[in-house]
Amino acid sequence: MSLYKRKDSSNWWVKIAHKGKCLQHSTGTPDRVKAQEYHDTLKASLWAQERLGARPSYTWNEAVVRYLEETTHKASQADDKANCRWLDEYLNGVLLHTIDRERLDWITKQKIATGVANATVNRMMEVIRAIYEKSSTRVGVDRESAEVQDATGA
Repeated sequence: MSLYKRKDSSNWWVKIAHKGKCLQHSTGTPDRVKAQEYHDTLKASLWAQERLGARPSYTWNEAVVRYLEETTHKASQADDKANCRWLDEYLNGVLLHTIDRERLDWITKQKIATGVANATVNRMMEVIRAIYEKSSTRVGVDRESAEVQDATGA
C-alpha cells in the first residue's frame, strides 16, 4: 500500500517506487483525504519529471543546504551562513521558482533598513545568486540589476 500509518506517528505516510528507488516519508497530516491528495500530487509530479522532462520544484531551504554543502571550501562560508540565516526570515519554505524580482527588491529594502552599507546588501544578493546557480532550478536574476548602487536607489 502506498499510503499507510505507522505505529509511532499519527500522520499518514507515503511509499512510492520511482526510478528503481523507494520514496518513503510522512505526508505531514493525520487527515486521510489530505494525505491522499498529497500522494496523488507527488505521483503526478514524479510522472511529469520522468515523462515530460519537467523540473522538480525546490524550496529555498533545499537550495541553501545544497549550496552550503558544495561550498565548504570557501573562506567566507561563515558570512554566507550569516546571510542565509538572515534571509531565512523572508524565504523559509518558499519555492525557488516563486522568488521574483519584486520579492528580492522588498528583501533588499528590508536589509537596507537595518542600517548596513550598500556593499553588505550587494554581498547578500551575491549569495542569493550563487545559491540559484548551485540549484538545479535556475531563476533569472540579472546580476547587474540586482546590485544596490546606493541608498538613494540611483
